[in-house]
Amino acid sequence: MIRQLVRSYVLLVAVAIALFTVPVAFTLTNQLRGDTRSAVLREADAMALLLGDGRAASCRALEEMAKAYDDEIQVTATASCPADLPRPTADAALTRALKEGGSTTDWGSSFIWGPELEITVPARAAGTDRVVGAVRILYSTDEMTSRLWQIWGFRAVLAVLVLGVAALLGAAVARRLTRPLRQLNDMASKFSDGDLTARSPVTGPPETQTLARTLNQGAERLDTLIAAQRIFVADASHQLRTPLTALRLSLDNIADGVDDEFVREDVEQATAEVVRMSRLVSGLLVLARAEAKVTAAEPLPLMDIVRERLAVWRPAADERGVTIALRGSTDGRPSVLASSGHLDQMLDNVLSNALEVSPDGGTITVRVEHRGDVVEVSVLDEGPGMSDAEKSRAFDRFWRGQGLTGKSGSGLGLAVVRQLATDDGGTVALTDAPGGGLCVTITLRASHRGGG
Repeated sequence: MIRQLVRSYVLLVAVAIALFTVPVAFTLTNQLRGDTRSAVLREADAMALLLGDGRAASCRALEEMAKAYDDEIQVTATASCPADLPRPTADAALTRALKEGGSTTDWGSSFIWGPELEITVPARAAGTDRVVGAVRILYSTDEMTSRLWQIWGFRAVLAVLVLGVAALLGAAVARRLTRPLRQLNDMASKFSDGDLTARSPVTGPPETQTLARTLNQGAERLDTLIAAQRIFVADASHQLRTPLTALRLSLDNIADGVDDEFVREDVEQATAEVVRMSRLVSGLLVLARAEAKVTAAEPLPLMDIVRERLAVWRPAADERGVTIALRGSTDGRPSVLASSGHLDQMLDNVLSNALEVSPDGGTITVRVEHRGDVVEVSVLDEGPGMSDAEKSRAFDRFWRGQGLTGKSGSGLGLAVVRQLATDDGGTVALTDAPGGGLCVTITLRASHRGGG
């Protein structure tokens, strides 16, 4: 936008210079041409009078004037004034002067002028209209050409200087005009990175001031709503977990004091539902935190986090004989842009689902690939996989697949992963793993700064 404003400003100045300077330069050029012609024509007329007079004094004066021109004057002599002067060549201009008594001006070129100005005038006898000779002056236009270059060169240099000053002033004015827009853009960028405290200064013209105030008010309301949601999440976490824990303890106590097998079975079923409800509440709280808490993304060491989470999950996998293998381009230690803790939680949810659906003795493969501006982390299992219809619903809340042990899940794991990935500017995709099973691919932005 700044470049467009500067170009427009310079273009307007250039048009103004052209409209006011070029006509003046042409006027001065025409004036120089006219003044030179008039001056030389006066000299030619004076010489013609001396030539037509024919007296000895007039002839001597004519010779003195001719010497002053340094052979740039040609005069036809008459019997009454035998001046020792060069004779002009016979041409149409000379014929017109001698026979018709007309003057001729020849600039030597149709474009401005040539190297010489040639003026031919008739010489008439004193007191009569009888033509007795002619005077031709050849006037060098070198001085006129130098003056012409001064006229146009000065204006060209001045135009370039004015355009340079106009460009500098235009850049300063454009930056001043666009400063409120840049401030609004900075605020929007901070908002997109999770900084909800960002505000834009109310500066600039009335339109941008109104826009800045409107955005600041909207940001205040959004920050207030998210703060209230965070408070609600914290309160709900405390208020819901406590009664569920107490209910489970009560059911365990009841189960310990009951001898009837049927009653014990009912109590165990109720306990299982309480456990499932606890998992569901925990999943909801995690999802609520993911939706409510938006933090700024920062470079994180991808391989360090992946290895750390795999080390945490390997003991659980070893109990069932499941192998967790790390594959891919681990060289270069790539880093990703993500909020602190998001990548850990996404890996935990995906690895948990993969472990639940993997058969005993199976393999879970974690693959890391750096692709230009993004980094892909894929988790492949050897479970039953998903159909296309199931993949389309896998990110819905509370939806659970038909995995080997998936019935015990809350149906919120992939929904949380997608929410966290979206907050960090990434994506999550489900595809079929080679040889069967499911491949969950998390794509995050690569960081150009070293993150580990």
